[in-house]
Amino acid sequence: MKKIAVFGSAFNPPSFGHLSVIERLAHFDQVLLVPSIAHAWGKQMLDYSVRCSMIEAFISDIPCSNVALSRIEEGLEREQGGVTTFQVLSALQQENSAAELTFVMGPDNLFSFAKFYKAEEIMKRWNVLACPETVAIRSTEIREKLAQGQEIKHLTSKNVVKILQNEALYLSI
Repeated sequence: MKKIAVFGSAFNPPSFGHLSVIERLAHFDQVLLVPSIAHAWGKQMLDYSVRCSMIEAFISDIPCSNVALSRIEEGLEREQGGVTTFQVLSALQQENSAAELTFVMGPDNLFSFAKFYKAEEIMKRWNVLACPETVAIRSTEIREKLAQGQEIKHLTSKNVVKILQNEALYLSI
């Protein structure tokens, strides 16, 4: 049975903190990076398509062959409006009916997991893995450093740095 890790995040932008989680998912057949199309608690993010482009650049830079971008939330939002983790997992399970899905979350979501829509049903139907970063680099730090004109090469991959600098993203936060 194919084992798929579903790693949802804002990826606003992707960081080496995200990579430290992804590297610990090497035992999965596939790791799907699922960017939030809209933040559940109203946090402001760059446009979805820009973040997807950064994720694709990030994936091309990292040494992990089992990682892919999933734009599943794009279709779900068009159909249903707001998107929940439950909807994402249900849709991915439909697409991969024979696969075993594991929802991967960082420590920030672990403490608020009880607030997730149908949290108990998620726990019953799928595996849930809390996987804290082993490298303490947050997307917030990247955004702040860009706004202050500071170097970020040590915080994210080279192609993400290029996009951030070429597009002058996060210069004002």
